Amino acid sequence: MERDMIKDKAEYLMALISNFAKNHGLNVFQSYRYVKRYGGIELVDEHYEIMHTLSFAEALDMLVNYLKRQGGKIE
Repeated sequence: MERDMIKDKAEYLMALISNFAKNHGLNVFQSYRYVKRYGGIELVDEHYEIMHTLSFAEALDMLVNYLKRQGGKIE
């Protein structure tokens, strides 16, 4: 994978994690651990090409719904 794609994915994932933290009253580290625990990092890695074409709000909703389906309890 080319270096720019890796950088883009990492920045996008960090933006999702930061917004998830803000929306759920968590710090960024807590948010990262939660997203990682329920497979969100793999989701973004695997489906980045699709997710980044959505509005950011839609992508964040998609992530939250996925985490819930994987057993996450944060609403």
